Amino acid sequence: MNSDVPSLQPDSLPRHIAIIMDGNGRWAKKRSLNRIRGHREGAESVRVIVRACREIGIEFLTLYAFSTENWQRPPLEISALMSLLKGFLRSELAEMMENGIRLNAIGQIERLPDDVVRVLRNTMDMTRKNKGMILNLALSYGGQDEIVAAARKIAAEVQAGRLQPEKITKTLFSNYLYTQGMPNPDLLIRTSGEMRVSNFLLWQIAYTEIYVTKTLWPAFRREELIRILHDYQKRERRFGMTENQIKKAPRGQYF
Repeated sequence: MNSDVPSLQPDSLPRHIAIIMDGNGRWAKKRSLNRIRGHREGAESVRVIVRACREIGIEFLTLYAFSTENWQRPPLEISALMSLLKGFLRSELAEMMENGIRLNAIGQIERLPDDVVRVLRNTMDMTRKNKGMILNLALSYGGQDEIVAAARKIAAEVQAGRLQPEKITKTLFSNYLYTQGMPNPDLLIRTSGEMRVSNFLLWQIAYTEIYVTKTLWPAFRREELIRILHDYQKRERRFGMTENQIKKAPRGQYF
């Protein structure tokens, strides 16, 4: 851990941080710039925060990059976002390899343009053996769609006689989600001050700590992330239990 974060407690860091990156358009509008410029500046925030999370020791970082609802945006803006995504993947591959960052994508990836899918899958393949941190990009992602898709897969298993309905548990259901095998987010950060979760990781955030900042995503930097982590470390996560029960629970059972 770098010397600029000495007061963070390593044993109580969140294993998994999820971020709703909001405010690119408003950042640009305030400066009389077009929305594409806001997205470009937002990409720089991604670089900074990915690097910071790796240095601090976060195991999983999930960034809400493009939602299923975002397909409704103007075609020119969507095209620019896809171009930015390709550029980000190509420019950051060397750093991901150097710092042991494994890239993963969650969402309806098949809806992305073919050229974007090729670069994305190549980056995922190149980084698949990295052990330092998992970076999840939520692309063409919607939480409700994810849950429906999981339910359909389970229904097909039941219909085929491979699964009995009474065997369906929360743990089993989680294994049919995009985040299979990953811990649920401990901390969800939303930038731009909007007080909603916007169809993001709806199943996974049942007991996630939430922090909303008014900072627009292009202005979000390492220093604010550290302040938020300090706030997180002051919180008491009980998961419906008493303080004594949580203290006796094995680490990893709930957090």
